[in-house]
Amino acid sequence: MLVSDPVSDLRGAVGEAAAGLRGDGPLDAARLDRPPRPDFGDYSTNAAMLLAPTMGEAPRAIAERLGETLAERLGAAVDRVEIAGPGFLNLFMTDAWYLDSLARMREAGERFGSGEGGKRVQVEFVSANPTGPITVASARHAAYGDSLARMLELAGDTVEREYYVNDAGTQARKFGESIRARARGEEPEEYKGDYVTGLAERIEGAADGDPDELAKRGIELMLEEIERTLQRFRVHMDRFFSERSLYESGAVERALDTIEGVYESEGALWLRTTAAGDDKDRVLRRSTGELAYFAPDIAYHADKLGRGYDRLINVLGPDHHGYVKRLYAAWAALGGDPGAYEIVLMQLVNLFEGGKRAQMSKREGAIVTLDALVDDIGVDAARWYLASRSHDTSIDLDLELARSQSQDNPVYYVQYAHARIASILRKAGEERVAAALATDLRQSDERFHPSARSLVKRLLEFPAEVTEAAERRAPHRMTTYAHEAAQEFSAFYRDCRVVGAAEEGGDEDVRLVICVLAKDVLARSLDLLGVEAPESM
Repeated sequence: MLVSDPVSDLRGAVGEAAAGLRGDGPLDAARLDRPPRPDFGDYSTNAAMLLAPTMGEAPRAIAERLGETLAERLGAAVDRVEIAGPGFLNLFMTDAWYLDSLARMREAGERFGSGEGGKRVQVEFVSANPTGPITVASARHAAYGDSLARMLELAGDTVEREYYVNDAGTQARKFGESIRARARGEEPEEYKGDYVTGLAERIEGAADGDPDELAKRGIELMLEEIERTLQRFRVHMDRFFSERSLYESGAVERALDTIEGVYESEGALWLRTTAAGDDKDRVLRRSTGELAYFAPDIAYHADKLGRGYDRLINVLGPDHHGYVKRLYAAWAALGGDPGAYEIVLMQLVNLFEGGKRAQMSKREGAIVTLDALVDDIGVDAARWYLASRSHDTSIDLDLELARSQSQDNPVYYVQYAHARIASILRKAGEERVAAALATDLRQSDERFHPSARSLVKRLLEFPAEVTEAAERRAPHRMTTYAHEAAQEFSAFYRDCRVVGAAEEGGDEDVRLVICVLAKDVLARSLDLLGVEAPESM
């Protein structure tokens, strides 16, 4: 449940007025949007057109009655209501409504945009094989997963961030073999990067070591580097969960003994995943007695289920597309609530530099690491760009643009807007700003310039934007929102004098409060993306 905000209250008033005309419950599908042009009003609703089929009247006739009801309900908050097109209702809000909205934002403080979700949520993300450093591809998972976790926390949920460590099986052994080969001065069959040579030099006796033990030690060292890299990227993991621990504790065998839908065929053990829409059943233990990769995944999900989360979100790479249905099948077979578990598939990241595209492969050694990307463009630009597109869309990251300090670089543009506001407030002085914040805004006679109206409306959208971004698992929406808010502020700053506003007939208190609130919303939007909000640039 969100802290009450002016726009949600206005939307509620529209829904209640519509329900009153229809004679039953609220009209949940009714929208409240910003029209494309200011002369169409501050807000517009389609409620009348939704009522028409059930009420058997023309939408415009319903809109006229709805407008009268709304005008009476909203009182001094609305200047006028106009009917447009086939039955849209356009609301023109008064300056008094804007002043009240600013006052409510100021009074809410950090609670503005927050919720009371109360759910215990686990987000598993990154989980890149610990056989090499974090690459740019995995960095996108890090930026996405952490930003999503931040949004869920703002919504009031308790979030645990987890990294599943694939430190067992054939892949781990091959990693150990690669370390030994490097220690002997030989070329490994796999994992050929220079970092493997570095590991071989750090592990005593690697030339004669057992591959399994070398893999164990090599993964320990790699995890230390991975954790340092993630911390540098402003990502904190609450837990690193070891696949090896599932074997050592007997959890894998226990899971296979208790999961529903297991059967034997041709000497192998299978899980009937076709019951959940998979294209074929999946083997758990081969006829040779060797466990398939799927087996520890089932044990891991059984462990998750036992921890009592209300919701689990699993962020996977595009190479796991064929894995989705079997994981859902395993979750259901373990007794998990299908509605409590979801999988998000990320798409690829392509780096471009001078028209050339960099390749990333841990095994071949031609990798672009997250550390290298941060060294090049910085944490802020990396976090912004890696979160700037929907997870189901690939990202083409232009390194030259990401480095630039220009208005064309969106992260620089938003940060500069924040720094500009900080400069305005410094110019006004702490005491003057404090006095403005203590003023009863509702008593002001400020006449809002269209640019001021547009900015305030954008700031008031913050709660809904955060909610929708979290519910849709879409952190990229916050990059769009932050950039639009910065643009709205730039227009406001161009058109409305702040310090010395009285000289042009404006209310300096109101405009200083707008600046404070805009600065706060920009900072909070950037923080949700893991990006800093500088006080000066």
